[in-house]
Amino acid sequence: MSIRRPIETNRIPATIEVAPKHALESTDLPGLFPAGTPTYLTDVGVDPLHTFVGAARRLRDLGYEPVAHIPARRIESRAALDTRIRALAEDAGVTDVLVIGGGLTREAGPFSSTMEVLETGLLDRYGIRRIGIAGHPEGSPDFSLATAEAALRLKQAFGERTGAAMRIVTQFGFDADSVLGWVRALAASGVDMPVHLGVAGPAKITTLLRYAALCGVGNSVSFLKRQAFALTTIATTHSPEAVVGPIETHWRADAETRLAGIHIFPFGGLKKSAEWLYERGSWDINTSLYPSASASVGGALRA
Repeated sequence: MSIRRPIETNRIPATIEVAPKHALESTDLPGLFPAGTPTYLTDVGVDPLHTFVGAARRLRDLGYEPVAHIPARRIESRAALDTRIRALAEDAGVTDVLVIGGGLTREAGPFSSTMEVLETGLLDRYGIRRIGIAGHPEGSPDFSLATAEAALRLKQAFGERTGAAMRIVTQFGFDADSVLGWVRALAASGVDMPVHLGVAGPAKITTLLRYAALCGVGNSVSFLKRQAFALTTIATTHSPEAVVGPIETHWRADAETRLAGIHIFPFGGLKKSAEWLYERGSWDINTSLYPSASASVGGALRA
């Protein structure tokens, strides 16, 4: 996936995600991100298709690059998948998606895996050639590491066979050494798709603990609790730099790495995450869409 390189080329680039309701209604969103920023639209099974498509359209109109989630196990039928992809592509200009499992068990529909969605050929039919798939640096209680690696190999082969630009986007984590070990092991196994590592944006540790528990990243819960006990108060705001610093060092130092960027989960709010990304140089404030919005964010950073 093409990502605008930051002005400071030693700063790792970043994507971000937003809920459909926020994408539609947030008054902070215009100009908050740099032009062309890949902005992922989350799908947790509560938004109807017209809301999802409207959110993608607004992101496109604001000058961002909407990346729509497609949850395989929550799609009711092949016809519903066709309708969803067609609406995203034709009504909202979506050319990039993240295909995810969408839950531990298949619901009423025919798709039990992301691979089954890919093999329908519907993404290609509607001109969607950039495809993200999920990565699990902490593993999963629902499948083994060997099963996960085999699935990634199948998806890599799909990209090679069809010409789709495949990439891996991971769940968030807080132990940089662990996730970098996973990136290196992946490369050693022959899986060479670009990797975008999930990172939680600035937020209180209590907030992060709640999301980590909900998302099933058990190692991250333990890691955060150890951090919290080392702090004067568990309500202290977590800085992502402790995670991003080592990741960025690896990204700069290893010319062969498949690590392509970080993907931000803005649990503490979009503005906090955006300000942090501008401040650290992963985003260039000069490429925000509207001068007034840029000045507002910049002023907040300089205050």
